[in-house]
Amino acid sequence: MMTTRSILAQAQQRQPVQHGEVWLVGAGPGDAELLTLKALRVLRQADVVVFDRLVSAEIMALVPTRALCIDVGKSRGCQRLAQENINQLLVELARSGQRVVRLKGGDPFIFGRGGEELDYLQLAGLICHVVPGITAATGCAAAVGLPLTYRDCAQSVRFVTGHVRDGEPQLDWPTLADAQQTLVFYMGLSHASRLCQRLIEHGLAARTPVAIIERGTQPEQRLLTATLGTLAELLARYQPQSPSLLIVGEVVRFCRHPALSVAGPAVSLMVKNHAAA
Repeated sequence: MMTTRSILAQAQQRQPVQHGEVWLVGAGPGDAELLTLKALRVLRQADVVVFDRLVSAEIMALVPTRALCIDVGKSRGCQRLAQENINQLLVELARSGQRVVRLKGGDPFIFGRGGEELDYLQLAGLICHVVPGITAATGCAAAVGLPLTYRDCAQSVRFVTGHVRDGEPQLDWPTLADAQQTLVFYMGLSHASRLCQRLIEHGLAARTPVAIIERGTQPEQRLLTATLGTLAELLARYQPQSPSLLIVGEVVRFCRHPALSVAGPAVSLMVKNHAAA
């Protein structure tokens, strides 16, 4: 069982720098080539890397072997460290003189709790830098050729969290059920059928296209398409797994890659992301 005390004991055996500091770094959606140059430079200088579940193995392979890597990833029903413990761990590692990289999937400030960690570190009087990353919505959509906005079709795009501790997300459904926008639900796979049902109940047409992008930008990438009305059937047939992104809106019709679909014939068993392979 990982404890903060055991982690600190490992860190304190290392040669510290004079003053510790923390870097909140966005790892992007998974493809290592989508890392920024700054993110790569910071990773290569790290003494300790505290990383999340959604950071790909390909990106972790870029971390220097001398660095101490600490997995604090969370998944549904399981977490190695509570967020409060992660916050305190970052503080104590930095105070012990380490160059700490807090590595997060996507962008640290988009559903990544980066703002909470930044506040905690600053209140503790520590230096904290932020390196933005490509968020899952833009990275995964680009990987399947799906434009999030399109003239005369979608004049806005909204990023929405589909994750809650219990029950279903409590969202502003009337404003979400607007046919002239694109909705991107993060962490919404477990509630996908209910999300679509609620959008229909608030006026969005059942024929509105829906896409699920599973493991976007990575070699195992898979694209599934349906409509609000047929999504439940698609989920039962293909059983997508996390991490997956749910995109709702007319822009789904413009996907440039073949998809497994219940709105038409299935043309591929796996949509490979050859650029990431």
